Amino acid sequence: MASMQNSAFETCVPADYLIARVTQIHSSISKLESLRPSKQVNALFTQLVNLCILPSTIDISTIPHETQIMRQNLIVLCGRAEGLLELEFATFLTKVPHPMDNLDLFPYYGNYVKLANLENTILMENGVLQPKKIAFVGSGPMPLTSFVLATEHMKYTSFDNFDIDESANNVARQIVGTDVDLEKRMKFRTCDILDVTEELKDYDCIFLAALVGMDKDLKVKIIAHMRHYMKEGGFLLVRSANGARAFLYPVVEEDDFSGFEVLSIFHPTDDVVNSVVLVRKPIF
Repeated sequence: MASMQNSAFETCVPADYLIARVTQIHSSISKLESLRPSKQVNALFTQLVNLCILPSTIDISTIPHETQIMRQNLIVLCGRAEGLLELEFATFLTKVPHPMDNLDLFPYYGNYVKLANLENTILMENGVLQPKKIAFVGSGPMPLTSFVLATEHMKYTSFDNFDIDESANNVARQIVGTDVDLEKRMKFRTCDILDVTEELKDYDCIFLAALVGMDKDLKVKIIAHMRHYMKEGGFLLVRSANGARAFLYPVVEEDDFSGFEVLSIFHPTDDVVNSVVLVRKPIF
């Protein structure tokens, strides 16, 4: 795969080829009996990710309607597979001594570290230094971003992790419960973020995971909800996708941040999959 990537940096993957290959992989994934981690599941999703991070000039907004429908379904399948992979590894970690020392056993740990480092840099460049309180929405069973930020970058910050799935939060709590310092600073809440209102004013910065709001309307509704309830001058960091990476995650456009001041939009060109958008609620 390395040689394919190296040669690809000199030339972009043609859109027609990309769509054909993604459609082929989607067809194979759709036929799987289960999305739980296995040799076959892992191989297919690795192929998909490796394909989508190659340089391409594809404009997702112009792809044919049937390809758009396939893409929406693929994002849902990717989300389910990602959740199952995280749950399996997080459950495994609860059974080993010192789970926080073994996070790197997770296959995509390096990507999360790179993304968290990148997000921390973007926050610092925009004046967010050692915030008192952060919310991470869509944290899942293995909230690696919160872990990396809390242990590497924001050692005095409190983190509230929100997820709609109680079983995911339970596993995450067990991992955090093995670390005395982290347990004091990190909490887990099971709820729909649209039901959280005045509390959102407590946070200096809110992170919105890529898979929170799987379709455009819901994503925009959640962003508007944040803007309405979060405090003036508060920061919202939203993960998005660009180019071929939009076959893996939903896309958030600049126009979706009505009422916010857009501070930074970053599209990665390496093996980091998610784009990062940082906005701020204006002070009136």
